[in-house]
Amino acid sequence: MSLGQHLVELRKRLMIAVLGLIIGMVIAFIITDPVITVLTEPIRIVAEARGEDLVALNFAGVTSGFDLRMRIAFALGLLLSAPIWLWQLWAFVVPGLTRSEVRYTIGFVAAAIPLFFGGCAVGVVIMPHIIELMATFVPQQGAQLFDAATYYDFVFKLLIVIGVAFVLPVFLVALNLAGVMSGRGILRGWRVAILVATVFAALATPAADVISMVMLAGILIVLFFAAAGLSMLFDRRRRKREATLLPPEELA
Repeated sequence: MSLGQHLVELRKRLMIAVLGLIIGMVIAFIITDPVITVLTEPIRIVAEARGEDLVALNFAGVTSGFDLRMRIAFALGLLLSAPIWLWQLWAFVVPGLTRSEVRYTIGFVAAAIPLFFGGCAVGVVIMPHIIELMATFVPQQGAQLFDAATYYDFVFKLLIVIGVAFVLPVFLVALNLAGVMSGRGILRGWRVAILVATVFAALATPAADVISMVMLAGILIVLFFAAAGLSMLFDRRRRKREATLLPPEELA
């Protein structure tokens, strides 16, 4: 295909992806109420502990309520329409890939997507503990009003950061398959990996919430060692395959 044909194909794929996103956002906008109910459950728990008049989700602007729903609709719409825009991206890229590259890409996507949503699920579990713990530092004489936009940003960024952290081991395996890092090389960095996982968990969770920090750090460390073990297995298979391809005089 010529450059012009590639651009026409890209425009068609983008239009279909955007249309899918719009449809997903419309559907997501309709179901924002139960999503807001789940996201604000920690606020209700804190409100019961401190008093209904002292804790609430605050909408400071005239359009704050609509803005919050639109932001939730965009995030959910992006997830709901993921099969459409991922397929369009795949259909545009796959003609330029070799058979082995297609196989590796499918494997990476199949591993990354469940890990990302698994990380988001862990974030959902950790998030209420963080909010409840932070609320304990507010003095009894004060009222805690959670700004809607700030509260949503905190929850959304927390889920995204933890979700991306869960996907990082997939990139380690990708570097191994690309020949950049060996499995033993990855494993030799286990001390650094444990330190980074612990520091990340400490930053992502409150210092006083030890249980959430240990749980998050433990999962990240297990994923690192799983990536290292898988990379070593790939290295072993690669060495066996190369040994069978060498002529007898080189083996001697």
